Amino acid sequence: MQTTLHGASVTLRPATAADIPALAAIRSTPEVYERWHGDRDRMAASVAEDFAEPDTEVFAIEHEGRVVGAIQWGAEEEPDYRHANIDIYLDPACHGRGLGTDAVRTLALHLITAHGHHRLIIDPAADNTAAIRCYTKVGFRPVGIMRDYERGLDGTWHDGLMMDLLARDLPVEDRTWRGPSDPGRSVTPPA
Repeated sequence: MQTTLHGASVTLRPATAADIPALAAIRSTPEVYERWHGDRDRMAASVAEDFAEPDTEVFAIEHEGRVVGAIQWGAEEEPDYRHANIDIYLDPACHGRGLGTDAVRTLALHLITAHGHHRLIIDPAADNTAAIRCYTKVGFRPVGIMRDYERGLDGTWHDGLMMDLLARDLPVEDRTWRGPSDPGRSVTPPA
């Protein structure tokens, strides 16, 4: 059972079928579609497929009572390689307002404190400077370029940037859990 998470400006709640139309509309915007692709004629089905991915949890991102995007995570559970990964998309009308940073920070803190992950990864396109700036604000660091990582809309291969965040590198000011049952509780990420 997923938990509803509260950031400074956003709420992350388990995504439901009722969110599919709003998320499909966001995924269909040119700025998001360029990065997330999918079948434009079946975008609602593409969003529903995200919900059905095994071992992936999808949250709707809400701001001021409106769905403004989605954030999801999955995990590698092999004990010697255990880590979690994050993916996010946000309505372009909300870009530049810190909502993506708040959503990523909120989920990262949850994955570290509630799930005990010591390492998180995220893999934006190498040319997606806005996303890279957002993830860097949370504490993610570039690890390396993944050459010809994904195919773009133009059919050519494009590089990706692997970034990671270690629990011990989470900025001190971000170590306050803003969960529903214990707001303001200070936490120390696992070593």
